[in-house]
Formats: sequence, structure tokens, C-alpha cells
Amino acid sequence: MTTTLALSGTFGSDLVRGIGAILLYGVIGLLLMFAGFYAIDFTTPGKLSKLVTQGLPNAVIVTASGLLSMAFIVVVAIFNSANDLTEGLITSLVYGLVGVVVQVLAVRLLEWATRIDVGSTIQSERFAPASVVVAAAHLGLGLVVAVAIS
Repeated sequence: MTTTLALSGTFGSDLVRGIGAILLYGVIGLLLMFAGFYAIDFTTPGKLSKLVTQGLPNAVIVTASGLLSMAFIVVVAIFNSANDLTEGLITSLVYGLVGVVVQVLAVRLLEWATRIDVGSTIQSERFAPASVVVAAAHLGLGLVVAVAIS
């Protein structure tokens, strides 16, 4: 018994279109992650990239949680984008940017409400439990914003 593998007539073009979509969504995702990082960096006292490379534990915790929260937002924005590639890229970019702005504002508001001095917390050379609260705020609000996008 011989089994033949039959591919549809549009297999090649569908494959190329899919690879193109992956690359384009990857670029959009990367741009949104950069925007998210710089938004966190801009609104947080101190230069996060410098504090992270110095190995300050609280800066690492806050930055990592901020990036994860931005990733939640970007992933859900892409997942819920329109079926048409062009519309999907546009909606992903717009929802992602709005999500980044809402995330940053919400985290800053929560930090203000908890009265955490984020600047001194992230610049401390010793672990500060308050950094876990800031990280939880980033992650929790990132999930809330991500679900709001959907």
C-alpha cells in the first residue's frame, strides 16, 4: 500500500504568508516591548538599565516584572488582533500602545497609593521586600490590562 502526501495548491504561498506574518508580528511585539521598557524606565526614578547591569536586586525584580507585564499585554493584543494581516498589525500596535500607557499609569497610581518609595527601593543594594509588592503590582495590572484588551 502506497501512501502519497498531497499538499494543497496554495501550500507554498500560505507558508510564505504565515512566515511573513510571524516576522511582522515579531517586529510589532519587539517595538511594543521596547516601548514598554522605556515607559517603565522613564516613569521610574533612576536609570533601570544601569541599575540592572549593576546587579541591584530590587531593580532586577521590578524591571523583570515590568517586562513580563508588558509581554502579557503584547501577547493578548496580538492574539485578539483582526484576522486580516494589515488590520491585525494595526490593531495589535494600537492596543499594545494603549495597554502600555494604561499599565504604566496604573502601576504608578498603585505605587502612590501604597506609599512605596520606588526610587530608593530599586537603588538599594540589599533586597527590599517592597520590590516584591511593586513587582506584583506590575504583574497583576499587566494581566488586568491584557484581559481588558481581549
